[in-house]
Amino acid sequence: MATQVTATPNARRTSSFLRITIALQTLTIFLQAISAGLLLASPYGETLHSAGARVMYGASMLYVLAAVLAWKPGGGSPRSVRHATGFLALASAQVVLGIAHVPAVHLPLGVLMFGLSVLALARR
Repeated sequence: MATQVTATPNARRTSSFLRITIALQTLTIFLQAISAGLLLASPYGETLHSAGARVMYGASMLYVLAAVLAWKPGGGSPRSVRHATGFLALASAQVVLGIAHVPAVHLPLGVLMFGLSVLALARR
């Protein structure tokens, strides 16, 4: 016997909020790659990359918030909370490595984060 589960308006709203935050996170990581190129080519690149890092980190925190809201009150899977928390840990490592000027790890980690963010966006 199959049971049909219908999504409540609140669940749809939190799910779309989660999708929007993942898209925002993906966009900010992409903009970080652009500002990294500007970092090498122009004098204002460092300022843009530094400001973008703060925005990207904020987007990662917003992703965690959206995942928790989609899980607890929305009745969604806790899997998205684990993914968002793991991504926030990667973003934290990325910030520390950027401040420490360790480009040998900072750059590949940024590429990995962009790929994981695109994958999370495609799964939603």
